[in-house]
Parts: sequence; structure tokens; C-alpha cells
Amino acid sequence: MPADAASRTPPTPDRALGAVPSAGLRLPSWLVTLTMLLPTYAWLTLAILLPLGAMLSFSFMTATPLGKKEVAFTFKHYRAFIDQPYLIGVAWTSLLIGLWTTFLCAVVGFFTALALARATAGRLRETLLILVILPFWTNGLVRVFSWTMVIREGGFLDLLARSVWPDAPSLGFLYSLPAIILGLVHGYLPYMVLTCYIALVTIDDSILEAAESLGARKWTVLWRIIVPMAAPGLISGSVLIFVPVIGAFMEPRILGGPRGVTLGTVIEEQFTQAFNWPLGAALSFTILALVLGIFATFSGVLRRSSSL
Repeated sequence: MPADAASRTPPTPDRALGAVPSAGLRLPSWLVTLTMLLPTYAWLTLAILLPLGAMLSFSFMTATPLGKKEVAFTFKHYRAFIDQPYLIGVAWTSLLIGLWTTFLCAVVGFFTALALARATAGRLRETLLILVILPFWTNGLVRVFSWTMVIREGGFLDLLARSVWPDAPSLGFLYSLPAIILGLVHGYLPYMVLTCYIALVTIDDSILEAAESLGARKWTVLWRIIVPMAAPGLISGSVLIFVPVIGAFMEPRILGGPRGVTLGTVIEEQFTQAFNWPLGAALSFTILALVLGIFATFSGVLRRSSSL
């Protein structure tokens, strides 16, 4: 009996439950991957590639095919910066606004993220993070128009100054380049804070403690260790900010007034007022080429920084 009991094979769970093992058909891995990615790429094609393809075709036409004008193939819209030299000044203004906005966001956003990552913890950190991303939860028009009430002549900024000094001159600077930059920094600063915060929280505290134990001062630790290790976050945030800022039109239109002529406002006018869609599309793809150039430049920098 013991020998018979030892020779018996214990029932497997499948047999115990009366289940029949299924052989099953194993699908190729490429087919599984394609099935999972198909809905995403179908949506990208419908929402991005098709509209971009339509605009690209419009940029090579003398007129849009939606009207009654005769349509012909042309490259003249891509010569706009040569045929209309004022666009060079507009592009330079857009570039300056983009650089200043990115620089101010980098300075303010990095030190804000550093304070969040190193000087806060727990519920306080969560509360401050919510306050940082609060602009994302407000309507863009409401946010921009609220600044007009603050920085216009006789606005809240003037009322605050004159409550301290009744004869204070007006501090309003609405309809100027600093007003545009202020509105853009307010809207895009969370991008820099979040990217820098993600990079800073990954820095091992033991590295900083080792540097301090070897006699490194706080500024040395900051510039020689923290900033280089947080460079991927700074570069990512700079790209995320600079790219949309050079094509922004809402802030320049509302806060800049007559001085708020940028590439974004010119493109918006071509589509909504002049109804010159081919020129607007050509200018848009000119900016897109600049954006792709920026990504191509900084992708190598990001790759080298991440490998250090």
C-alpha cells in the first residue's frame, strides 16, 4: 500500500477542477503590438496627420480649394520672408519673447522646484504642487484678461502703489513686450517647475551629503552637482516652453496691443481676417521647421546628459 500511494501522481489543480488544459493559439508578438497600437495611431492620423497634410497642401496653393478662385501650385508663400521683409522683424520679436520667457521660466521654475524637492515634504509639498499647476485649471482667456486689470494704468498695481505713496507715478505697463512676457511666464511656468522637480527628486541625497562632507560649499554643490544633474529637466522644460511661445497669439494680442505683433498673431490674422490660408499655412510650417530643428538640436544634448 505505501508503494502504491507513493507511485500515485497528485492531481494538478486543473484536473482537480475538471478543467481541460487548452493548447491555445499563440499570436505573433508583432501582431499583438500592432493591435494594441492601432487605436492610438488611428487617432493620431485622424486628429493630427490628416489636418497637417491638408495644411501642407494648402501652403503650396495660390488659393484654398474651398472657394471659387482658380487654384495653382506655387512656392511663393515660402518666400514670404524675402518678399515681405517686415516679417523678419516680426520673427525677431517672436524669438526675443520666446528667449526671455524661457529664461525667466528656467530661473524661477528651477529654484521653485528645488525648494519643493529639498525643503518640503508630505502634505505641504502636495499643496504647493497643486498651487503650481493651478494655472492649468483656469481658462486661458480669464488668466490673460486678469493681468490687464492688474498692470493697466490705474489698475490694481497702481492702486497698491498709491496706497503706500499717494503721489506715485503710474506703474502700469500694459501693451508692451514686458506685459506679453509676464503673461506667457504665468501660463508656461508650471512646465518648467514640473520637469525640474522630476529631475531633482531623483538625485540621491548621499551624493550631496558626500560633497558637503568633503568641504564643498552650498553654492558649489548647487552649480557643480545639482544643476548638471537636473540639466535634463531644464532642457526638457525649455523646449516645452520655447516651442509654443514663439507661436503664441493670445497673450501678444491681449497684453501687447499694437506692439503685440508676433508670428503667432500674423498667422492668426491670415486665417481669421485676411482669409489667406496658404500664406498662414506656409508660415506655420516655417515655425514647424524651426521646432523640429530645436528638437533635433536638444535631443542629442538630452541623450548625452542622461548618459552622464
